[in-house]
Amino acid sequence: MITAILYLSLAGAYLLVFPLALYVYLQKRWYVASSFERGFMYFLVFLFFPGLLLFSPILNLRPKRRQPQG
Repeated sequence: MITAILYLSLAGAYLLVFPLALYVYLQKRWYVASSFERGFMYFLVFLFFPGLLLFSPILNLRPKRRQPQG
């Protein structure tokens, strides 16, 4: 029973918790990251791809629209 709970908690963390935290991290740092940090971001996206795929229909990472100056 403990083994099943452990597997379910690890699966939940891999598919839900870490991808949501990664979305927040990417949204905050995408445009100001150094080249090393950007490579690390790509690695994290590759590592947590199944969870990111689950959230992709409902989360939006596009930048906010710029207001024209005039």
